[in-house]
Amino acid sequence: MTTGTGKGGARQSFLPLVLDVALPLGSYYLLKSGFGMSTVAALGWSSVVPAVRTGWTAVKDRRLNGLAALILIVNVAGLLMSFVTGDPRLMLAKDSAVSSVVGIGILLSVRLGKPMMTTVLAPSVTKGSAARTEAWERLLNGSARFRRAERTFSTVWGVALLTECVLRVVGAYTIPVDTMVWLGSVVMVVTIVGAVLVSGGLAVVPMKIMLENELTDGPVEAK
Repeated sequence: MTTGTGKGGARQSFLPLVLDVALPLGSYYLLKSGFGMSTVAALGWSSVVPAVRTGWTAVKDRRLNGLAALILIVNVAGLLMSFVTGDPRLMLAKDSAVSSVVGIGILLSVRLGKPMMTTVLAPSVTKGSAARTEAWERLLNGSARFRRAERTFSTVWGVALLTECVLRVVGAYTIPVDTMVWLGSVVMVVTIVGAVLVSGGLAVVPMKIMLENELTDGPVEAK
């Protein structure tokens, strides 16, 4: 039972990586080298799946997700602009616009006291347990240290995405297009792995320890 859930969770974790990285990357080279499409056309068609997935996720959830809608708008605007200008480098640079929008949004949410990445963080810490969820809420209300860790998690991801944005924009206009197509994906994967490791060490692990202590010792006083 647990194993099945673990495998399902792993599939869910890797599916976005396959759809947003592996599929666009593979389809770009297939369309360009296998079907003889131009660089602009190959980039455009290989970007369709991530754009459609973003829109479909918003429709499937049956609720307006402002961030998902913004990402979709950036994708569509970038594609249209690139086809109009015929500049493949602009098409590569527009991917970094998505990272910058998300990164800025995350950092603003931290500034406003409502860290956006908590929606990702909370399930990984509470693990669907009612008792752990109640302990999470108590810590948010009673522990300043716990809240700092919560903000740190989002801050790490916001900074990581903005850094990725800068690297991909510079690469889009200084590195050959064919090279940057795969290198951009490498930069994205390295950014994600780095953010997972850093945010895990600075926030997730300490929060899990505090939550376990909360479950064992009972409510803590504000610190």
